[in-house]
Amino acid sequence: MGDRFSSMPHWSDAALKAGLQRAMDLDSDAVSAAARRATQVAATVRDLAATAPSGAGTSWSPRSGTPRQPEQMDRAEDLPAWRMGIAGLATAFRSGELKPSVVLQDLLDRIDRYDPTLNAFVRLTRDRALVEARAADARFAAFQSGGTEPPALCGIPYGVKDIIDVEGLPTTCQSHLLVDNVASSDADIVRMLKQEGAVIVGKLATHEFANGLPSFDLPFPPARNPWNPEHHPGGSSSGAGTAVAAGFLPLAIGSDTGGSVRHPASACGVVGFKPGYERLPVKGVFPLSPTLDHVGLVTHTAEDADSAYAALTGSRRAAERPLAGLRVGYVRHFHTTDMDAIEDVATALDMAATHMSASGADVTEVFLPPLTTYFAVNRVILHAEAWPIHRNWLRETPSAYGRATLESLMVGAFLDPTAVTAARGLRDRLRNEMTALFDNVDLLLCASSMEPPARFDDPEETARTYVRQARTPFNITGFPALTLPFGLTGEGHPLSIQLAAREDAEDLLLGAAIALEKLRGPAPAPPMAW
Repeated sequence: MGDRFSSMPHWSDAALKAGLQRAMDLDSDAVSAAARRATQVAATVRDLAATAPSGAGTSWSPRSGTPRQPEQMDRAEDLPAWRMGIAGLATAFRSGELKPSVVLQDLLDRIDRYDPTLNAFVRLTRDRALVEARAADARFAAFQSGGTEPPALCGIPYGVKDIIDVEGLPTTCQSHLLVDNVASSDADIVRMLKQEGAVIVGKLATHEFANGLPSFDLPFPPARNPWNPEHHPGGSSSGAGTAVAAGFLPLAIGSDTGGSVRHPASACGVVGFKPGYERLPVKGVFPLSPTLDHVGLVTHTAEDADSAYAALTGSRRAAERPLAGLRVGYVRHFHTTDMDAIEDVATALDMAATHMSASGADVTEVFLPPLTTYFAVNRVILHAEAWPIHRNWLRETPSAYGRATLESLMVGAFLDPTAVTAARGLRDRLRNEMTALFDNVDLLLCASSMEPPARFDDPEETARTYVRQARTPFNITGFPALTLPFGLTGEGHPLSIQLAAREDAEDLLLGAAIALEKLRGPAPAPPMAW
């Protein structure tokens, strides 16, 4: 072995020391790429830790003229079941206007029609869902006859990302390694949904182990964007964004380590809500990076996210929060200086700020450290925490991984412990700085994605645009954040904005999002006319 690798560059010594001989035999290019990435992110985070992070930008003032007036929201009874959302369905179930089993069958018919193209589901639990929906029918019939009122989410169909355990179903993580990995118990979040009487419809597509990019070398095909199936839907909770936007489900549960619930929500034109760290339980969710992992929700509207979050946490509904008097910090430099967003994104953000200002909010430009700082910290911590989880598989069966995942997960093998220590210290500084900013503002407004999703047949553009985002800061700090659809590009791709709040202020965030949602008017649905 020593003779064989004697002429290889220095990174090979580190690879062999980490036990990656088989990975070297399989794909030495992937191993060397992982080593280079480790060197780069480690150097960046050490340099940043030695300096004081700072932001930069230009001033902002509300746009002149009168913001577009709110549109009249359609009445729930005028919407098809697949567009009603959680709040509308819950009301219709209680009144007896609709039955959970009838709604479920409508959704299953829609899934049968469109999902062969969109690939949102890796496993459909049709028979199980019908049994659960009929049980919900019986509970509502009893309630309408004077019995006990069912829980808030009773009869609501939902799906979970396929890294989340559902007893009796495989949790594959979209990996050849785990295709036969049948869960022996429910994840805590699934147990909570079952207690609510929600109806599970299936397991949803993900990137392999919630990491990497859309890939075609995995056990299941990648989910596609319902606005245009030639484009990706974001990730890594890709099936969640696709399923809700396509009208397959009113609620999807995903994970969010660097933006993985909010990215597909933004790309598909629905709401992505990441509560604060540990606000929703992660037990039974396959980990990627335990100190960054969050469980999050994808829904049609902010009102739906509020309904689901209140039911799951036992908290009071946030309801609409008047924007008048709110102090809103507009982190404009994220999309003007740190990264140059396309004009449509910048216009949507300015319009959201103008709407809020015209409604009485005090909108001021604020500054945070540049996005590159948050990204460097996220990458080092994520890779350092993912490596021990996958170390044995990477050593023994590297060929079972997709190539993008293999390269990404090996980065942790090459990280110097001093870089990890620096990243964790810098994370504390970033969290403290954002906490201090929230002494002067109630909400932050900033970009989510800097441009629409790329086409599947352009992997280089997909890789380039995946990292052009401003979601990661709120995984580093653990603060709640929500992405809200805000119009379409000239080419018909969804646009979104992002709101964030201080720790434990989910109610304020959701209430303000509901108010802004009503000012914006109803978001369009994908025409599904491909």
